[in-house]
Amino acid sequence: MASRPSFLSRISNALLLLFLFFSSSDYVDCFYSAANQTRIRHPLSRDFYAKTCPQVDELVASVTRQQFQTSPASGPAIVRIFFHDCFVGGCDASVLIAPGPRGAPQVERDMPENKNLAMAGFETINQAKSLLEKKCPGVVSCADIIAIAARDFLHLAGGPFYEVNKGRRDSRVSLGRLVNANLPRANSTVDELITLFRRKGLNQEDLVALSGAHTVGFSHCHHFLGRLYNFQGTRRADPSIDPRLLKALQMSCPPFGGSDEVVVPFDVQTPFSFDHAYYGNLQSKMGLLLTDQALFLDPRTRPTVQGLAMDKGKFFASFAAGMEKMGAFGVKKGRKGEHRTDCFRHAV
Repeated sequence: MASRPSFLSRISNALLLLFLFFSSSDYVDCFYSAANQTRIRHPLSRDFYAKTCPQVDELVASVTRQQFQTSPASGPAIVRIFFHDCFVGGCDASVLIAPGPRGAPQVERDMPENKNLAMAGFETINQAKSLLEKKCPGVVSCADIIAIAARDFLHLAGGPFYEVNKGRRDSRVSLGRLVNANLPRANSTVDELITLFRRKGLNQEDLVALSGAHTVGFSHCHHFLGRLYNFQGTRRADPSIDPRLLKALQMSCPPFGGSDEVVVPFDVQTPFSFDHAYYGNLQSKMGLLLTDQALFLDPRTRPTVQGLAMDKGKFFASFAAGMEKMGAFGVKKGRKGEHRTDCFRHAV
């Protein structure tokens, strides 16, 4: 990417504004959160609610449109919740189940990896569920609401519109112990990422395409602080970061004493637009997380990064296909699932 005269000034100002307006734990960081599970094949369909709740998409959309306008953090939050839900035990809304009383077994939301899931996302799901319970009581699962809302927010931000397969049931349990041992870290190697995604039936192309979710959203400093000051124990910055971006990031994220509430955008060029600029950023050494930049540095995934950087339509198609594949993970059926009337509580 060609150098621009006021690049550092533009990025520094952007980061400052984002700190002022978005320095809250309600603003989300990376989507990565994966758990090892066995895929359960279960037929989903686009018209699953054709007879029982034919207006389900429109009802959810009425909530997501309003939330997108009044609470922009809801968009990246819902997408992150969807990833965290599907990668830990399957797409079954288990990530929504609220923590129990003191001494109760830990649920997914108890775990450190989920502590920063934005409340704006949970509130959106709660509002959509309340509306659906009025219009179609006891019919639409919380898991399907997450999938529909994620699609809606991506489209509202400029991303692709794709049909969402439906028919998921909600999990009866949420197991916090599944989260910690199976999550890729912000500094995971490409080998580790490929292995984790393969376990879920996703190939290298899916890995790169779904990583494009980082074209919107924000990350907390602690996910990439080591890259800025002590890369791999060298006490120096990661040489794969563009020097101008490095300086701007160091202004927002000091090595000590920084606020845990500070967040910066994954995509410093178009942080609020779902587009393919993320891949161009990787080619220009402007990936925020080590896992982001590694996709361009690794010869196995670099060609896919380059291809998606050149073709927005191809990215949209690949991303939508990856979301559909991921959205079929671990779908519950029969007595293994339920339809929760309250997405935050399972039946007892």
